[in-house]
Amino acid sequence: MIKAVIIDDEKSAITSIELALKEYCPGVEVVGSANKAIDGIKEIQSKNPDLVFLDIQMPHMTGIELIEQMGNRNFDVIFITAHNGFAIKAFKLNAIDYLLKPVSIPELIKAVHKVSESRANGNISAQDKLEKIKAALSGKVGLPFSAGTEYIKISDIIRIEADGSYCKVITTDGKNRLISRNLKEMQTALEGESFFRTHKSHLVNLEHIKKYSPLKDGGSCEMADGVHVEVSRTVKAEFSALLKNIFK
Repeated sequence: MIKAVIIDDEKSAITSIELALKEYCPGVEVVGSANKAIDGIKEIQSKNPDLVFLDIQMPHMTGIELIEQMGNRNFDVIFITAHNGFAIKAFKLNAIDYLLKPVSIPELIKAVHKVSESRANGNISAQDKLEKIKAALSGKVGLPFSAGTEYIKISDIIRIEADGSYCKVITTDGKNRLISRNLKEMQTALEGESFFRTHKSHLVNLEHIKKYSPLKDGGSCEMADGVHVEVSRTVKAEFSALLKNIFK
């Protein structure tokens, strides 16, 4: 039996994971949970689990910081988060897996199976973890609103436009979403995907560029939604070279 602790600042997420484990992963016993990182550390120290399901973005201390603070550990970690921009960091911390919310039951089962294999045969190979992270990075991204988070396919994003400390996400369904993250945060979250910062106010998905017009002091690219987005002079050369290499 694998003893597990769940740490997530959303109580509903803890309940959801616990119920899913009970129904689909009978080899896992949840021995503790916490909705604050500091309480999670106490649960780990007192319960001595084999496995920790850990959210990344939590108030006061992130899941990444929690793991770094604990130093050497004798338990496996499965990160469960709405933000795929942390995948590479999770990999470097030797997480056994990295799942995006809302968690897919088949993916959860696979992740738990990896823990079982790891415990039976030693550590899971770095290549297996890297392949999983690549899959996560090509999936969905969470867009936070005051009332919650919407999860959309990254490939459906045409472009993202800065709006003060917020930003607008324009997608292929014609919607214009104002979210509570700034452009820099979205750029970080989408690192490794097909996005380019053409201007201090614009992040574009290269898959949705229809036309690029270089100008003396920069340029302009027409996106799939018909909007012409400015390309600044400072990134013109890099952007032009990138397009030539991608669309040969």
